[in-house]
Amino acid sequence: MVLMSKRKDYIDWDTYFLAMVKLNAMRSKDPETQVGAVIVNNFNTVVATGYNGLPRGLSDDDYPWVRDGNFKETKYAYVVHAELNAILSAGANVRDCIIYTSLFPCNECVKSIIQSGIKKIIYSNDKYNLTDQNYVAKKMLKDANVIFEYKKEVIVELKF
Repeated sequence: MVLMSKRKDYIDWDTYFLAMVKLNAMRSKDPETQVGAVIVNNFNTVVATGYNGLPRGLSDDDYPWVRDGNFKETKYAYVVHAELNAILSAGANVRDCIIYTSLFPCNECVKSIIQSGIKKIIYSNDKYNLTDQNYVAKKMLKDANVIFEYKKEVIVELKF
């Protein structure tokens, strides 16, 4: 019997999950920033997904999507970030899981990541690096021994 060797050009798990993150981000209605997140357990099974958007049951057409202006008239008053959305959507405990996200999490999401017991963050963009918020987020993660690792953004070409 002749055994055929396995394919060598398959993608690794990080690339696979970052591609899923990109796909999740495409669900966001935000006209400027689309962020996706995927939480994975130690068996490489997806536990939860999320993207930045309004809380369940609220109409995307009834709330603002602008960045600037009076706080209550901007998206920031209403939008749930992708990471928190994934944590809240998990039907299981996320302790010791990995969260993949397209944007390094803000300090508010980092609090939830730490509190939920997620052990590692893999992200593909750190556009707010060197800001005060980013500094605080990274300090908390280091002090809580949560690993965070940058991976180059995955280019996903979808053909339908």
